[in-house]
Amino acid sequence: MTPPTLMKLENISFTYETSPVLENLSMSIEEQDFVGLIGPNGSGKSTLLKIMGGILKSDTGSIRFKESPVSKINKKLFAQSVSWIPQDHPMVFPFKVSEIVLMGRHPYLSPLSFESKEDFEISQRAMETTMTAQFSDRYFNEISGGEKQRVMIASALAQNPEMMLLDEPTAALDLKYQVQILSILKNLNAEHKMTLILAMHDLNLASRFCNRLILLNEGQIVRDGPPQQVLKKDILEQVYGVEVDLDSKDGNIRVHPAIRS
Repeated sequence: MTPPTLMKLENISFTYETSPVLENLSMSIEEQDFVGLIGPNGSGKSTLLKIMGGILKSDTGSIRFKESPVSKINKKLFAQSVSWIPQDHPMVFPFKVSEIVLMGRHPYLSPLSFESKEDFEISQRAMETTMTAQFSDRYFNEISGGEKQRVMIASALAQNPEMMLLDEPTAALDLKYQVQILSILKNLNAEHKMTLILAMHDLNLASRFCNRLILLNEGQIVRDGPPQQVLKKDILEQVYGVEVDLDSKDGNIRVHPAIRS
């Protein structure tokens, strides 16, 4: 049986000044999806995530979350259900890791209220899930890039969202941290029933961890489905403009640039 639809986008278009980024794009996200948004630079991945998260407003089209138009959902309530993790995390002020994670509880607080015991307990569980509790008293700007990414995931997890949107969560990380971050996300998807949408560049990691890939090019969806259906030689060569070789092992597709002698 097909899982219920969590978010539905219809005829979404968006233009930066005079440059079209998304054109008449439609898609549905089902509950407990683990979706990798892939495609060349400039294909619209980050913009699409920002529109889904309410960071940007589309020029045309509509978005529904659990059958309700997002435009009519209270922003605070929407923030409780959908969390957004950008690629960069600049912190001007010297916050501790525990404070950053606790900020994830803000959508549940009124302007004059303080965090409750429950808020602290939820934040602590989020740190334990993301393996960040061991450095909770360290300052955010003092930890490594991979640790920062885990902290931001913990903060988003503290929101208790139904959907998490992540823009390049493994960018600029070495392979160890890339696999660590994606393994944490896989666990959230499998054990916590979290719906995840990730913008990704690494096609091999996307194939390994995501159960669904959406290939974008020039603001439109080229292919949408399981990795085995999306990562096709002719399609990738057309979209990326480079010759590739594919191989498969343990059900995972591996993509390599073709090097001919």
